[in-house]
Amino acid sequence: MGADVFCYDLNISSSHQQYKRLDVTDPISLRDLNLDVDYLFVFSGITGTSVGFEEYERFVQVNEIGLLNILTLIRKSVFMPHVVYPSTRLVYKGMDLPLKEEDPLEAKTIYAANKLACERLLWSYQNSFGINYTVFRICIPYGNLLDSNYSYGTIGFFLNQSIKKGTINLYGDGTLKRTFTHIYDVCNQIISASFSSQGKNEIFNIGGETFSLLEVATAIANKYAASVTFSEWPEKDLLIESGDTYFDDAKILKILGEYHYREFLHFVSGLN
Repeated sequence: MGADVFCYDLNISSSHQQYKRLDVTDPISLRDLNLDVDYLFVFSGITGTSVGFEEYERFVQVNEIGLLNILTLIRKSVFMPHVVYPSTRLVYKGMDLPLKEEDPLEAKTIYAANKLACERLLWSYQNSFGINYTVFRICIPYGNLLDSNYSYGTIGFFLNQSIKKGTINLYGDGTLKRTFTHIYDVCNQIISASFSSQGKNEIFNIGGETFSLLEVATAIANKYAASVTFSEWPEKDLLIESGDTYFDDAKILKILGEYHYREFLHFVSGLN
């Protein structure tokens, strides 16, 4: 593509010369952020469910104030990069049908409230200051680069339980549905829609394959000769459970055209 890429993180894990340390919660640190670019991918954030209620200040500081610091920096700059921002399935009111971008929203956790607020903040700054943006609501991403503890996300959790415990435990009956997307397809959709004129100041669902949690757990369990068990929902977890959240991808397919997502079952077959 011939693009110059500048990378930033709070905890640098790369020796790449264009990878610099940056803290989005610190306006002084943000002075090192290069705004003389076409696109600014703001993927910093803290995720979590019930922990957000205990650590709400940290969640708001990183997830909301961090974005506001960046938008303020752009507002006062001579440069005007297009902001690309990842949101989450958790902003939707769960229902057993493919969710469209305009369907009802709700926030049962601090993290979901953060993301919903940030979507609105981007709209506000575009409306008042002309800062363009594209938002992508991501359901369940997965990929081949997993840490040794398999600790991140739904797929990592299932792998961890299969390998280390020999069983995957599901709350309820496992029939809750999600959209699962390989990270290659996540990135491809983000790049394609962000760089398209049709993506300017829009919100998109990230498309993928829809499975129940039981279907995914069973596929992984079978790979490792593990079992799948069921237990009752803990009361606190049930209160913040989103229900079925799987996506209608018609909007982003208008940009992608005919598109074939990487297959989850093929991914599982290639696991060691």
